[in-house]
Amino acid sequence: MSTKIAAFANVFSNGCRVLPISRGAVSPPSQRLYVRGEEMRVKLNEVRTHIQCVAQSCRGFPTPADPKNVTEMIAAQDLQSQLQHPQEAECQLSSDADFDFPDGKHADSGKGLAAKNGRMAFGDKGKSPSAGRAGDVGRVNGHSQENGVENVTLFEVVKQGRSATQSVVDDWIEAYKQDRDVALLELINFFIQCSGCKGAVSGEMFGQMQNSEIIRKMTEEFDEDSGDYPLTQSGPQWKKFRISFCDFIGILVRQCQYSIIYDEFMMDSVISLLTGLSDSQVRAFRHTSTLAAMKLMTALVNVALNLSINMDNTQRQYEAERNKVAAKRANDRLELLLHKRKELQENQDEIENMMNAIFKAVFVHRYRDAIAEIRAVCIEEIGMWMKLYSDAFLNDSYLKYVGWTMHDKQGEVRLKCLAALQGLFYNRELGARLELFTSRFKDRIVSMTLDKECDVAVQAIKLLTLVLQCSDEILTAEDCESVYHLVYSAHRPIAVSAGEFLFKKLFSHRGPEEEGLPRRGRQSLNGSLIKTTVFFYLESELHEHGSYLVDSLWDCASELLKDWETMISLLLDEPIQGEEALTDRQETALVEIMLCAIRQACECHPPVGRGSGKRVLTAKEKKVQLDDRTRITEMFALALPLLLAKYCVDIDKVINLLQIPKYFDLDIYTTGRLEKHMDALLRQVWEVQDKHTDCEVLAACSTTYHCLCNDEFTVFNRVDIARSQLLDELVDKFNRLLEDFLQEGEEMDEDNVYQVLSTLKKISAFHNAHDLSKWDLFTSSYRLLNTGLQNGDMPEQIVIHALQCTHYVILWHLAKVSDSSSPKGDMVTLRKQMRAFCLMCQHYLTSVSTAVKEQAFIVLCDLLLMFSHQIMSSGREQLEPLVLSPDSSLQAELLNFIVDHVFIDQDDDSNSTDGQQEDESRKIEALHKRRNLLAAYCKLIIYSVVEMNTGADIFKQYMRYYNDYGDIIKETLSKTRQIDKVQCAKTLLLSLQMLFNEMLFEHGMGVDRSSSSFCGIKELARRFSLTFGLDQLKTREAVAMLHKDGIEFAFKELSPQGEGGPPLKLAFLDILSEFSSKLIRQDKRTVHMYLERFMTFQMALQREDRWLPLISYRNSLQVGGDDDTMSVTSSISRRGSSIRSKKSKPAAASKRKLTDTDENSCSSTDAVWANCKQNVQTPVLMHSPHLTSTALRGQKKMTPEDGYMAAYSMPAEQLPHHPVLAPQQQQPQQQPQQQREHHPPAAMDYNTQVTWTLTQRQQAEVHQQQERVSMHYSKMRNHMQQATPGLMEDDEEPIVEDVMMSSEDCLEDINEGMDFGTMDIDLPASKNRRERTELKPDYFDPSSIMDDSVLNVSMF
Repeated sequence: MSTKIAAFANVFSNGCRVLPISRGAVSPPSQRLYVRGEEMRVKLNEVRTHIQCVAQSCRGFPTPADPKNVTEMIAAQDLQSQLQHPQEAECQLSSDADFDFPDGKHADSGKGLAAKNGRMAFGDKGKSPSAGRAGDVGRVNGHSQENGVENVTLFEVVKQGRSATQSVVDDWIEAYKQDRDVALLELINFFIQCSGCKGAVSGEMFGQMQNSEIIRKMTEEFDEDSGDYPLTQSGPQWKKFRISFCDFIGILVRQCQYSIIYDEFMMDSVISLLTGLSDSQVRAFRHTSTLAAMKLMTALVNVALNLSINMDNTQRQYEAERNKVAAKRANDRLELLLHKRKELQENQDEIENMMNAIFKAVFVHRYRDAIAEIRAVCIEEIGMWMKLYSDAFLNDSYLKYVGWTMHDKQGEVRLKCLAALQGLFYNRELGARLELFTSRFKDRIVSMTLDKECDVAVQAIKLLTLVLQCSDEILTAEDCESVYHLVYSAHRPIAVSAGEFLFKKLFSHRGPEEEGLPRRGRQSLNGSLIKTTVFFYLESELHEHGSYLVDSLWDCASELLKDWETMISLLLDEPIQGEEALTDRQETALVEIMLCAIRQACECHPPVGRGSGKRVLTAKEKKVQLDDRTRITEMFALALPLLLAKYCVDIDKVINLLQIPKYFDLDIYTTGRLEKHMDALLRQVWEVQDKHTDCEVLAACSTTYHCLCNDEFTVFNRVDIARSQLLDELVDKFNRLLEDFLQEGEEMDEDNVYQVLSTLKKISAFHNAHDLSKWDLFTSSYRLLNTGLQNGDMPEQIVIHALQCTHYVILWHLAKVSDSSSPKGDMVTLRKQMRAFCLMCQHYLTSVSTAVKEQAFIVLCDLLLMFSHQIMSSGREQLEPLVLSPDSSLQAELLNFIVDHVFIDQDDDSNSTDGQQEDESRKIEALHKRRNLLAAYCKLIIYSVVEMNTGADIFKQYMRYYNDYGDIIKETLSKTRQIDKVQCAKTLLLSLQMLFNEMLFEHGMGVDRSSSSFCGIKELARRFSLTFGLDQLKTREAVAMLHKDGIEFAFKELSPQGEGGPPLKLAFLDILSEFSSKLIRQDKRTVHMYLERFMTFQMALQREDRWLPLISYRNSLQVGGDDDTMSVTSSISRRGSSIRSKKSKPAAASKRKLTDTDENSCSSTDAVWANCKQNVQTPVLMHSPHLTSTALRGQKKMTPEDGYMAAYSMPAEQLPHHPVLAPQQQQPQQQPQQQREHHPPAAMDYNTQVTWTLTQRQQAEVHQQQERVSMHYSKMRNHMQQATPGLMEDDEEPIVEDVMMSSEDCLEDINEGMDFGTMDIDLPASKNRRERTELKPDYFDPSSIMDDSVLNVSMF
């Protein structure tokens, strides 16, 4: 037996040679030492001596107590070698293993039968005699020092991140072994400080107070100025702190997993503290403690997983030893293995207790917390538990929480749910165990592909892709189709994810019959996949979005889409016997997909609407791009002429095929000796333009010639010769046909008309991309237009293309004249041609044909913009003679055209020749055309070509045609405001006045303020007021001028009812009141005084309904009326949401300073209005005192000279023509006094007296309202103090919140049909945990965190 004990000692020594020995408590982490050979030998000798003494005392047999020592030595070695987590293989042994004691795990903790009999429940803090002196002994790196060295807290060490987390943890463990109360106190303060609390737990508090009392004390001392705390603060330092904080908890548990976590003191105290903090109403405490508890749970899951693995290994070793024959069986080893398995089982039970405590006390409550970040932390960690320890956590009892939370209203939480499920479905073995969960929550996952937050939708599609990989039978055809159409989404990440799903579903399955197919060609595997792509594209019924489909599939199927050889073979080769040939529709789709793939390979950026701009390509991507372009040129240089010859008469195919040459590398024609193929391509292009008259085909031919005519390449001469021959032929033919056509007069032959039109189309199409100045086309085209204007019977298509051709002539001539080396005679010629052509277009604006008028309008707007005053910018002053400014008649004609042809109802715009209703596509095309017309005119306004006030006719249509032109009108309004704020404001007011006059004309003189017309004008005014923004100082002058003009408009006309009635347009003041909120305080007074200049004494006393516009407008101008009335209620609202509102008490002083500043700032603007003087004295109502806040009562009264009063002085002809009684007629009883005293007329005093009477009534009403609000506020404060006894009234933090959302009574019957067995270890009731009665009651409000669908779906 002694031999075996010696052998065990040798084994133990061999296992210890490579292990680091824990150092003293005073050594910092950066100075970590290892025991050298001499020290190692000393310790090993002590171990051997101890073992030999034990052997001798029992005469070769161990005593009943001693096998435990030997067993634990072996267990320490086995644990070191067998219980390592894969991610922690570098850690050979926990630093809490103490070699000073043979029974290292129980030497400090005292674990054993006695300890088990007196075990301490979670929440019952163990008190020891040293608790009162906690904090007296110091350490380094987060531990205080004794010899006068400055204390550095554990929080500061982790925050700075200068020391390795492993070293910091080892320091704390060494301190814990020396004095566990001091170390635990420091750990508690670490969690408190990580929450952002300035307070600290003292040794006295730790020794005498329970956790609930400590938390309440820390809550009272939570005096942060802002709501931020370390976990929510921004910046790289705090992001790193969050990582270090989580790492610290994980490493702490990992390093303590062999002894300290089982001492029933450290873990019980930490779990009790975190549980209490997680129930706090302080968000910082709740968030930090929940994160710590969840990370602690994750670390315990790793420990439990290691214990489970080690138990399996021990059981396997035991079975192997027991199955040996009796002669070879070692009974002592069997006894050791049994003891080891029992100990591991006890440890696992201990860990399960801890995990149950955390799960039931923290997770179950916090996964439905009111704060989204806390809910996200819980869901993220439970996903980790199910992934790491699937045997214990991957069941319905835990999956249900993820399924429920997928209905959360916050995208961040839904995203964590999807990420957790992705980690499970990524493993096929785990995914196979999720069939029941998938069947219950599949519909929710599919619906999340249409989530309003794009990130959630992307992850939902990726999750469905993983589900598809696990099993093809889970998702139905309807589920897949709901994802298929997302390949056309404008959001590229969604489209790419949907493309990957589509590729996995349709293209990833290969049957055995497809294995022997060739790699390329019509009969290859790619051939069938390309056909599948074409079928899918046609079935999607979105035939104009081929580029979006290609872009969606590009990342996962680029090799397939780059197989242009197979595509060409499918188009050119004849199908073999038994193969079904492609239809014409399928061939058209294949040509379009082929072109989109070529464009994607050469441009390397997504289509329009899927990217913010071209990104910078990497060197590897540039090389791939060049290689693809070379392959395209070499392949299609041979195939493109053949394709054009086969599909020469097919318009759709030809248009797409003719776009391929612009992606060619033209050097390949020379280096590859492919000149003959270039000649073949040019012949085919000539054939296409000769056979077609379609404008799109001709434009494609012109673009092809333009791409090939590049003088940088040697093929330029060949292409230029072919192009010149073609243009010579076209121009000669046009001139010859034109002479015959003009001589025919009124009797035009249809063949001649067709020939002239087709030739003119071709010339116009080529003139768009090529300079045809040497053929002098202006004379012939202008002659054609002039003849058509005189005779009036010219076919509209000929006129339209003649206008286009002449327009191109002018623009090419302008490009040539812009060069400083051009002769001066060219500028004179251009000026004559341009003005003559503009006059011609103006005449065609009155044409009978709508199409001709639209073309003339577009051309005229382009010319006015091109030849505006901005033509002289960028150093081109020599072009000043070419500047063309439209006169008033031309501006009127352009505006009338917009009003008559753009702002019309959809049904009125019927251009169909057969008189039938247009289909949807034609309506969209007509709307697009009208939008272009409006945009062309709005550009003239923006660039100051026409007067800004002409935009009033456009702005007034903003509400009526918001769906069709809202974006264009809004952008025009924004640009005009940038040009001139005051003029823009006047234009807006003019548009409102125009609508108001139209309403009066339609409905008569009586204005019904409840009618739809008036409400529409008022809503338009509200929309206009919102466009002024929040910065009132920037728009101060513009808003003031708007009110001035609006008041004058309202009082401009007398009352139709005669004397004593309201002015005709008084109701306009109700519309004008929508802009009162944009006035600053000083301007409100001034505008109010200006309003009173138009008012008589009788008007001020009127209270009838017809005078309500005046009353409401005056109330809106009351200085501070809105602000002061709402001050008390807004204060109550702020206090109701947070006690921190007491910080805002000194607002009165700051408000007073701000008011004085604003009053002084008005002096800079007063100079603008100081040029007007009051020249007429009228007996008007005196300026009445206003209800102001206390901060404003002591201010200096504003005189007319101090504010905007001078700006609002009226000329005599603008004064209201109301009959005003003389003072003697108004107050006959005061006439003697007026004669005796030389004072102002007594009517002024009487008006003032009446006004003061009305003011006193208003003040009394406001005073009563303030008293009622104050009483309500006091009651609310008393109720708040009673509801939160742990919080003081003057606390600035914490923010009082409803921290939990209970799911009781509202998710009934959702668990039906599933096994929800969880670990049923219930811990004793905690004394330290803060009881739920101390918090506000749990209010279940599912709508606050969950969608309505969560309550209507049977989940489990």
